[in-house]
Amino acid sequence: MRKIFIDRQNIKGEFVYIEGKDFHHLVNVLRLKRGNEIVASDGLKEYAARIEEIKKDKLILFLEKELESNTESPLEIALFQGLPKSDKMELIIQKCAEIGVKKFIPVVTRYTVVDITKSNINKKIARWRKISEEACKQSGRTGVPEICMPISFEEAINQVDKFDLCIIPYEKEQTLKLKEVLKKAKGVKKVGIFIGPEGGFSQEEIELALNKSIKPVSLGPRILRTETAAIAVCSIVIYELGDIG
Repeated sequence: MRKIFIDRQNIKGEFVYIEGKDFHHLVNVLRLKRGNEIVASDGLKEYAARIEEIKKDKLILFLEKELESNTESPLEIALFQGLPKSDKMELIIQKCAEIGVKKFIPVVTRYTVVDITKSNINKKIARWRKISEEACKQSGRTGVPEICMPISFEEAINQVDKFDLCIIPYEKEQTLKLKEVLKKAKGVKKVGIFIGPEGGFSQEEIELALNKSIKPVSLGPRILRTETAAIAVCSIVIYELGDIG
């Protein structure tokens, strides 16, 4: 059954109003008609809904009943992703949204080379949010991850107090293996994951992270691309501490 995400502010009793791009997609692309049924999610709850009326620029859904299924992971992962080049961020967001990551924070690091002028980044974020929403529809998630404006590395590490555990993959031999850190993290609910861009983190950035008690972890003997590392680490963390497997 088709699924859409709705704004809770548009819910009026048992009805919800759909406008803009969602209206266009349902009516002009999917060619849905009055009486067709869809699943509507407000990010917290899902509803079995029916198209009650189609007007010129909006449609009205009737929320028939609340569905009991909730596909959101109990683990709250925030991915602090060093901004990569080209369309790698799109891949990271798409795949990590599918597996359950709940927040994406783009981070400007020493080795970031991406242009983030205001007009440019606003367009990128709009596209990232669209990709995230489509990934959540495809994977059947109840909610859509939050995608934040880019912040500096210093601003990122100052958010560690919001998490039960923060990790940063680091290729030096003396770091703990990721599996060893996660074995000691049972019961953890909020995790921050720091992934560097193509050039990795600078030594100064690693030192700043360690001073904030962010745990450096090893991903093994092989060096992973930034997009591979992001997807792999998020998957492993959700497997060990969340609901995958």
